[in-house]
Amino acid sequence: MSAGPQLIQRPAAPRAAWALEQAGLSPLLAQLFAARGVKTAEELDDGLARLLPPSGLKGIADAARLLADCIEAQARICIVADYDCDGATACTVALRGLALLGAKPAQLGYVVPDRAIHGYGLTPAIVDLALAQQGPRPQLLMTVDNGIASIAGIAHAKALGLQVLVTDHHLPAVFDGVTELPEAAAIVNPSQPGCTFESKNLAGVGVAFYVLLALRSELRTRGHFDAQSQPKLDGLLDLVALGTVADVVKLDANNRRLVSQGLKRMRAGRAHPGVAALFSAAGRDSARANAFDLGFALGPRINAAGRLSDMTLGIECLLTDDPGRALELAKQLDAINRERRVIEADMREQAEFKLDALLQDPRLKGEPPPALAIFEAEFHEGVVGIIASRLKDRVHRPTFVFARGADGQLKGSGRSIAGFHLRDALDLISKRHPALLKKFGGHAMAAGCTLADDGFEPFEAALREVAGEWLDASALTRTLRTDGPLAPEHFKPDSVRALEAQVWGQAFEAPLFCDAVEIISQRIVGEKHTKLRLRQAGQLRDAIWFGHIEPLPSQGQMAYRLSLDEYQGQQRVQMIVEAMV
Repeated sequence: MSAGPQLIQRPAAPRAAWALEQAGLSPLLAQLFAARGVKTAEELDDGLARLLPPSGLKGIADAARLLADCIEAQARICIVADYDCDGATACTVALRGLALLGAKPAQLGYVVPDRAIHGYGLTPAIVDLALAQQGPRPQLLMTVDNGIASIAGIAHAKALGLQVLVTDHHLPAVFDGVTELPEAAAIVNPSQPGCTFESKNLAGVGVAFYVLLALRSELRTRGHFDAQSQPKLDGLLDLVALGTVADVVKLDANNRRLVSQGLKRMRAGRAHPGVAALFSAAGRDSARANAFDLGFALGPRINAAGRLSDMTLGIECLLTDDPGRALELAKQLDAINRERRVIEADMREQAEFKLDALLQDPRLKGEPPPALAIFEAEFHEGVVGIIASRLKDRVHRPTFVFARGADGQLKGSGRSIAGFHLRDALDLISKRHPALLKKFGGHAMAAGCTLADDGFEPFEAALREVAGEWLDASALTRTLRTDGPLAPEHFKPDSVRALEAQVWGQAFEAPLFCDAVEIISQRIVGEKHTKLRLRQAGQLRDAIWFGHIEPLPSQGQMAYRLSLDEYQGQQRVQMIVEAMV
């Protein structure tokens, strides 16, 4: 068996765990929450009244006034979306929310870039596309999940007499060490300079939802309705939850409240038809909806449209109020996602082959380089981000994967590890090699860039150089944080259901337990998984390790999650193996 990660148990503050127990939480949940920094039960209160107020977002009052003016003047508003799940849900939330708040159907439209044709964000070409739409000429372009770095696109819109409202959560552009913002009529982005909003982790759909809250307040002030008669926006929270989880933003307390409220609506059968249809197409039970479903079942089906086809399909699925139409579109999205899996499997095999060849380089002495870059001209540019994530997980190195775009340039997507801010690394590369990056953007853990056709090797060298400077041996050591041993009394369906009912995700990871085990039997199932029978704390357990076929030692420390395995109407607790050392 190849060397596994270093297993480190999360410390849980005893005083916090005790306080959470005293507040009524089970000992297991109290321990898990304390290990994730929760100190009081109030932090777990998911009530809407506990949400951070919109007024903390810089520019949101200007945004609300701008939108209120448009609604009152019956001016046309065009939403400029992004081609991922966050962008699709943000677009849907904006369109549905504006309609709830008084915008008439003829006032609303949207455009979404095609990844292969237009690239990312509000480019001049997307401005022209918005103007070419049927219907009245838009007077306001509202970006969702993009726009903060669209300097040229917004300048183009402004020259054509259009106002632009930017709602985004990405980092702004930096030139020569100076942050440059577009000349928009208003900008709402917790990541912009001078914004004191406590949560910097809102997804694009979260920012859009907050803009609607501020707009409702502005319209209330203008006398359109009062607190009793005002439209309810909480019905949009299933969409907010989906986009937030799918974008893998940190689930801080505020985001957990947004996600929790959305999940409650899904479980109660109050999700929008498109969300309900996606559950059906994915074979998941919305009555037991959890964050895992959003991140690994619904999100990928929406994302598949932006990767291989046209995100309009995903947005229309979420926009329709016709359950039959929603199911038809969800099935199309499911088919596209199946196609994506086939393409991904082929690309992953090629990428793994290239990686294996690279690791044979005697200069590396059996260790991966500090950062990894892979290029294959025939790769599908819509899937390179997934492959980068897979390779990053395998070698625990910042990883970029490139494909050749339709315009001949190299389109790359990167994924990172803790301690290596990917967008900042690209910024440094752009300063050291001014002509190398044609464009770039992103976050700490995920970013993208475009290179000239001959730019791969210089980029690979530059990325390795920065990684070699920034990452030390400890950062390059794969670690897995666990919650330690799990007492035998918690191996029961009720415990699993209690864990599944919580909101887990990025920076608030789902429980991962670690115990000494003895392997009784192991066999390969489905050609790529290992089914196990093992002994833990003197008890026989069933376990499965997905995507792993290497033989396991007879004894060791196993890191695992719990799940419910349903067979012939019976539910059994099963261990899902993550690592063994």
